[in-house]
Amino acid sequence: MAEHQHEHEHHHHAQPVSQIEEALKKYNLDVKDEDVKEAVRKIIAEKVPQNDTQEVKQFLMGSVELTTLKTTDSEESVMAFTERVNKFDEQYPTLPHVATICVYPKFAKIVSETLEVDGVEIACVSGSFPSSQSLIEVKTVETALAIKDGATEIDIVMPVGSFLAGDYDTVCDEIQQQKEACGDHDMKVILETGCLKTAANIKTASLLSMYAGADYIKTSTGKLEPAATPEAAYVMCQAIKEYYEQTGIQIGFKPAGGLNTVMDAVTYYTIVKEVLGEKWLTNKWFRMGTSRLANLLLSEIIGAETKFF
Repeated sequence: MAEHQHEHEHHHHAQPVSQIEEALKKYNLDVKDEDVKEAVRKIIAEKVPQNDTQEVKQFLMGSVELTTLKTTDSEESVMAFTERVNKFDEQYPTLPHVATICVYPKFAKIVSETLEVDGVEIACVSGSFPSSQSLIEVKTVETALAIKDGATEIDIVMPVGSFLAGDYDTVCDEIQQQKEACGDHDMKVILETGCLKTAANIKTASLLSMYAGADYIKTSTGKLEPAATPEAAYVMCQAIKEYYEQTGIQIGFKPAGGLNTVMDAVTYYTIVKEVLGEKWLTNKWFRMGTSRLANLLLSEIIGAETKFF
């Protein structure tokens, strides 16, 4: 491990930091917060109402990453949580099942042993979630162990402190090393947009994450306020679009944290539709991280209040 680490650092120092700066130069980073606010206001006023339909809500149900990230989680509680996904499939065979179950790495094994529904991913938050403040060696080991135990996707937090200090080299290096630890599995990079404050920062962080190997970019951990906002989502989708135009690489999008109502979900759906288009409106490329939203969506779909999950 140490030897590989040394080689990796040596290799990295051979690449001037300007490589990252060169990559960023291809993009418009001069994004004004007020322009973003206005664009989002327009989308919400003009486009959201037409997506407030039964069909969209069913689609959204299938994009939910059903999440439990509590200090009180235990093998028993996570097993019961997973069993509800199994039961949902039996009870509502005509509705799409959730896209993902998202848990801490220590529960990857219990979820993979309990889950019976085909096509539901097992995501683990890794890399010292939610702070990302540990040694890179610890982060990569945690990621590798989660995969070994059955995780099919990994959610990590971008090193926000390094980003805000302008140390883009470390940001990219850490994301890259954790992506290597994921192997063929998809990795989502959480930007913690509430800490980034400006649209320009969110755009830059999005691009760095994609450049360094993110398969998805995700707004927030849900552990800090503010979590996801439509404005952050808009900027991230713009970054995904420009990155796709430059590289031909399609990157997924995941708003998370603060999705409290069905209308919130429809709003994010609409932003993705307006900025990125139909190609992103599948439960592979668009995911929503939430615990409470699944019940609210289900209640609206079946027309009666229900607390299934």
